[in-house]
Amino acid sequence: MINLDASTSSSATAIETRGLNIHYGNFRAVKDIDLVVEKQKITAIIGPSGCGKSTVLRTFNRMNDFIKIARVSGEVLFRGANLYDPAVDPVEVRRLIGMVFQKPNPFPKSIYDNVVWGAKINGFSGNEDELVESTLRQAALWDEVKDHLQKGALELSGGEQQRLCLARVLAVQPEIILMDEPCSALDPIATLKIEDLMRVLSKDYTIIIVTHNMQQAARASDRTAFFTMDDDRAGIMVEMDDTSQIFTNPKDKRTEDYITGRFG
Repeated sequence: MINLDASTSSSATAIETRGLNIHYGNFRAVKDIDLVVEKQKITAIIGPSGCGKSTVLRTFNRMNDFIKIARVSGEVLFRGANLYDPAVDPVEVRRLIGMVFQKPNPFPKSIYDNVVWGAKINGFSGNEDELVESTLRQAALWDEVKDHLQKGALELSGGEQQRLCLARVLAVQPEIILMDEPCSALDPIATLKIEDLMRVLSKDYTIIIVTHNMQQAARASDRTAFFTMDDDRAGIMVEMDDTSQIFTNPKDKRTEDYITGRFG
């Protein structure tokens, strides 16, 4: 097996795709994606519904493996290794590249158990109390729940549940955090808390977020990739640049049309 911990890279690239194609059965959902994500930056992926944003995001930690008809070709490079090499352990990939989903999905357990569960199955043997406090602090949730750690996670508000799910990811010490529409089910106040939290976390983690919210992408990200569909309805990447450039002076008219609301 390839040891991803040993396959370190000193470059500024966190993860990269080369010629990435994703099929669902005979349908090509994503076509020839070449994308470079920089370390310790927030990268937003935007574009109309059905253009493959979430499909590409799930490719980064091999979540598409759970879809029987999904087939991936090309390369997804992380720490010098192709994540789709047969010698790569997908469980190790998901430890190093964590994911927060669109809808908060805490386990039906206590707040405390939600945080430690993933760490324990990944071999954590340290002080659990310290782990819970440190990760809940990272997720900006400690002050709200420190006196109620045995409370059921499902009793928390939607925004609190989403931050708990983030704490659960942080507890296994990933390098990259994937966020698939993490604020779409939240109110504006909870959304801003998540965005502020992303900014703080990006000092230590690489964050990739899929969002339909143009304002969120403009506010929260450092880099933005714009996806759309070709004539065969396969998702393609039109361009990627600094977020300020994408939103003020995009190179491609399709990008300009999308962000100004002319289509999509």
